[in-house]
Amino acid sequence: MITKSYEIEKNPTKFSNFNLFLLYGENFGLKKDIKESIKLEVTKKDGNPEFLNLYENEVVSDPENFYNSFFSGSLFSTKKIITIHNATDKILKIIESIKDKYSKDIFLIITSEQLEKKSKLRNYFETNKQTLCIPCYLDNERDLEMIAKMILKKQNIVLSRESINLLIEKSNNDRSNLKNEIEKISSFATNNKNLEYDQIASIINFSGEYKTDSLINECLCGNISQYKKILSELYDNTVNQILSFRILSNKVQRLITIKENEKDNNNLDNLINSSKPPIFWKEKPLVKKQLTLWNINELKKIIYEMNETELMCKKNPKISKIIFFNFFTKICAKASNYSLSH
Repeated sequence: MITKSYEIEKNPTKFSNFNLFLLYGENFGLKKDIKESIKLEVTKKDGNPEFLNLYENEVVSDPENFYNSFFSGSLFSTKKIITIHNATDKILKIIESIKDKYSKDIFLIITSEQLEKKSKLRNYFETNKQTLCIPCYLDNERDLEMIAKMILKKQNIVLSRESINLLIEKSNNDRSNLKNEIEKISSFATNNKNLEYDQIASIINFSGEYKTDSLINECLCGNISQYKKILSELYDNTVNQILSFRILSNKVQRLITIKENEKDNNNLDNLINSSKPPIFWKEKPLVKKQLTLWNINELKKIIYEMNETELMCKKNPKISKIIFFNFFTKICAKASNYSLSH
């Protein structure tokens, strides 16, 4: 069964009718919010559920261990919430094998990146009455503005429209980033709830994120000299790898969407100008170059390789920085080669 994310946000008790969930799409922050809502609903009935987090490759490579985890009872609570991250069609057979056997006290949450309409996993969750499928598409500016205003109102913090727009612009269309920055502002605004624009710009201090955003843009454009310059500035500092992957994912998904629309309108300038959410004017020339370099299959390959790289970074924290930057350098080199051939 398919449902809209906003319907769930309005009525989270709807979760109580299901035990199997699929959250797919590029909106990492929305998926996080929905997962927390599911956990909250389960916790209301059982104050201490057991949590288990897995990745698809762990489940597929050792299904027996997954079955043991899934069907075994919890020693410390009556309910169990299992989350499987980065799922693809590979996991469908395992889901089918447990669908009619799970206990009502077991809740399975499956998260995926963007799934195409032909995805067997997506189709299974959309058409099955016992499962709940929730698409998590990117927030638009209006969504982010509503989220920001709601949180700020709860905390009695007054910001100008200009300040709110700054927060939205720097959030990279990710509500998690937006909430993190509002949390910074909240900590600062203990004694002063009415903050000026310059104060907000200073508090959120996006210099690191801005450099990461620039690094990814230069990477996708194949501008090796600029890429190396920014890389040298970032390498010795602490880099938020998860945020960087989210920024890359958002940019690549945006390119894919424009590429898909290119079939109906081959004027790149018109497609870029009509893109939703709007592309910042300084970024438009970079986006145009990226669109001329990458084809849709290669862009989808980046998403797949990004998920694999993110998993490798999490499993190998001591060398995660090397894995992380090698991945981006490989993309930049490929884009540079494409640029030479055009």
